[in-house]
Amino acid sequence: MSANSADGTAPVDVVLVKAGRTKIRYPAELLADDGTRIVVRAPWAGDTVRDFGFVRFEAGDVFTEYYWRDRWYSVKEVRDASGAVKGWYCDITRPATLTGTELVVEDLDLDLWRSADGRDVRRLDEDEFAASGLTEADPEAAAAAVAALDTLEALALGDRFTDLLT
Repeated sequence: MSANSADGTAPVDVVLVKAGRTKIRYPAELLADDGTRIVVRAPWAGDTVRDFGFVRFEAGDVFTEYYWRDRWYSVKEVRDASGAVKGWYCDITRPATLTGTELVVEDLDLDLWRSADGRDVRRLDEDEFAASGLTEADPEAAAAAVAALDTLEALALGDRFTDLLT
C-alpha cells in the first residue's frame, strides 16, 4: 500500500463489479482494515444527482463505507455536505477483497436502505436480483445473498444497527 497521507489515511480505488464487468471505480481513503472489516471514505462518485424518491445522493455527500471479507454485504453511511446523516445504503455483495490499493466488491443486485431515524427500512432491487439469473447460475451465492438481505433487514429494524459500524 502506498504511503499514508498526513491524516493517517491511505488512497484506495473501490471497484464495484456487476455481472463480471466493472460498474464503477472511484477513489477513496482507507480509514481502517482490521483483517476482516475494511472502512473507506469517499465523496459521492456519481456524475449527477441520484434521486431515489426517499433519499437523494448528490455533490457534497460523503460516504463512509464498511466492507467485510467474511460477510455478503457492505454498509455505506451517507452524510450530506453539512455532516448530517441521511441514512445507510446497504449493498448485498460477495465478500470484499483488498489487493494492494484496489478494493473489489461484486454487487449481487439486492440492496437495503435505512433512514437516519430508522423509521424507513426498504428492501430494494429484488426485481433486478430475480432477473439477474444468479439463482440458476450460482444457487449457493443466491441463497447467501438472500440470507444477507434478511440479516441486514432484521438488524436495520432493530436498535443495534449501528453496532455493525463500531
